[in-house]
Amino acid sequence: MPYGVMREASTRDAHHAMSDRSSADTIRILIADDQPITRDGLTTILESMEGVTVVGVASNGAEAIALAERGEADVVLMDLRMPQVDGVEATRRLAVSSPETAVVVLTTYTDDESILKALGAGAHGYLTKDATAQDIHRALQAAVAGQAVLDREVQARLVEHATVTEHAASTPTGGLPDELSAREGEVLALIAEGLSNAEIGERLFISRTTVKTHINQILRKTGCRDRPQAILYALQNKISAPQ
Repeated sequence: MPYGVMREASTRDAHHAMSDRSSADTIRILIADDQPITRDGLTTILESMEGVTVVGVASNGAEAIALAERGEADVVLMDLRMPQVDGVEATRRLAVSSPETAVVVLTTYTDDESILKALGAGAHGYLTKDATAQDIHRALQAAVAGQAVLDREVQARLVEHATVTEHAASTPTGGLPDELSAREGEVLALIAEGLSNAEIGERLFISRTTVKTHINQILRKTGCRDRPQAILYALQNKISAPQ
């Protein structure tokens, strides 16, 4: 059964899944998956996590968009293959209509096309359905902090894709693309390795404020919308930290 240890849960419909718990530090989750047993199992698992509450469930992308646009969810845990509107298109629309709501993909698909389309649409994380409860919890926490968490298999596929993709990775003089500075290149490479702002600061011996400034400059220069797109950019341009 997917999602590790999945206990039985009572069936919940999208209009009755709103939780009466509220807290400034509680992560509010909307589950989008077309399989009832998966929605019920995830609801049980997530509700058992400290600081997490499920505020709604959706059986397709259209329902997920409608519920997320109410502004009651911090994160949408999104399947990819769903009827009416799939997860990629739902993610793309939510990036426009509800940019304050992060999307973490949770799916069985690990092919290059699915990964690239989901992250390109604005997903803040990408997990496979053999992820543990701890993996999911970590991804949700990272998403609300504006960070990205990628499954190890997904990260490996992205690196492999970047390796075989023909892409102009540097300027004619051998410098970084889009006029990135050497320091911005280092920060970007560490983002692609999955490091947090604090970890990047420790690695480069700079403050978190300076890290944020570099990230803002990176996003502006590269045209990336967010951190996941910056990861794709780094991988496609083969930008890596010096060893």
